[in-house]
Amino acid sequence: MAKNKLSETKIRALTKPGIYSDGDGLYMRVQKAGSKNWVFIWRRGAARNEIGLGGYGQGTAPVTLAIARQKADIVRDQLARGENPRAEKKAAKPKTFKDCMEMLIEVKETEWTNPKHADQWKMTLREYAKPLHDIAVADIVIGDVKEALLPHWQERPETADRLRSRVQAVIDYAIAHEWRTAGNPARWKGLLENVMPARQKLTRGHHAALAYASAPLLSKKLQASPGTAARAVEFLALTATRTREARLAEFSEFDMEAKTWTVPATRMKRGKAHVVPLSDRAVEIVEAMRDIATGPFLFGGDKAVSDTALTKALRVASPDKTATLHGLRSMFRDWCGDKTDYPREVAEQALAHAVGNATELAYRRSDALEKRRSLMKDWAAYLAVS
Repeated sequence: MAKNKLSETKIRALTKPGIYSDGDGLYMRVQKAGSKNWVFIWRRGAARNEIGLGGYGQGTAPVTLAIARQKADIVRDQLARGENPRAEKKAAKPKTFKDCMEMLIEVKETEWTNPKHADQWKMTLREYAKPLHDIAVADIVIGDVKEALLPHWQERPETADRLRSRVQAVIDYAIAHEWRTAGNPARWKGLLENVMPARQKLTRGHHAALAYASAPLLSKKLQASPGTAARAVEFLALTATRTREARLAEFSEFDMEAKTWTVPATRMKRGKAHVVPLSDRAVEIVEAMRDIATGPFLFGGDKAVSDTALTKALRVASPDKTATLHGLRSMFRDWCGDKTDYPREVAEQALAHAVGNATELAYRRSDALEKRRSLMKDWAAYLAVS
């Protein structure tokens, strides 16, 4: 029988559901949904046997044509020795979701370049995916994935979306290694989208914002909390900066005489350094944190406080439990527009948004800082209203 009938070009062109031979027992199976999988088929007497060799062009460990042929050669060698290629699989202990999760994390350790991203991946899977940990990965069904997502679905939509994506990656990894033959129940399109409940509509894009009328109550509760995370959230609200900008702030970035904080370009979304005028309360926070400093970071010492800690502090203090850290910027902007007479461009500059053309920006550069200083002073006064 001829071998090596297929090629990468031919495989990519296969769209009709069916089974296509590469020769000597190796086949490509094309599913109705479009997915492609490798199988090896052989007969012993009247019995037809089939073993999966992994998915083609899908998941975190796709099996190429070359790898499929290598796997097929191994199966042929086993058959030639009179061995049963399926026996080892049958005897092996079923892999749990946790087994696959830890193996995938180990693989990705060499790929991650951002420590924060790596920590988020690990925490999400090890903490939020716990309901799936002890289930055999081959047995996980859509209801299991749904139960793992539901506790975060409404209150932490971004977390839920990341959790779903990472669970899908783990199960894809299991499919690619033949520990699961069924499809991926964590897939969103055409699957989970049909069973997950509709989410509450969030204000201002994807980030739920606390109504500014509740901002003074939030500020009061944060001040009553002694924790570092609470100080960081209060500082975040006072400065209307992005979470990463404030969370990773270092003492060297502050000019206490000028009462300014210069966020370096490397942490700014637009890649340009941003000078933030500090209100008296913001200055108090910086000085208080300096008094207890154990490292370079304003919040955390040798290691910056985590996003998770900030989110928890916000949830404890906020009267609206759906409010997000990024939503504090929206809260500030809504207050500027509804309760003050400051020009729109001043409010936008306070948020480090680009406003106007190059000529307009150059014209405003000289006095923008003092205008923003006045705005942030008024905002701090509003937050202090009891």
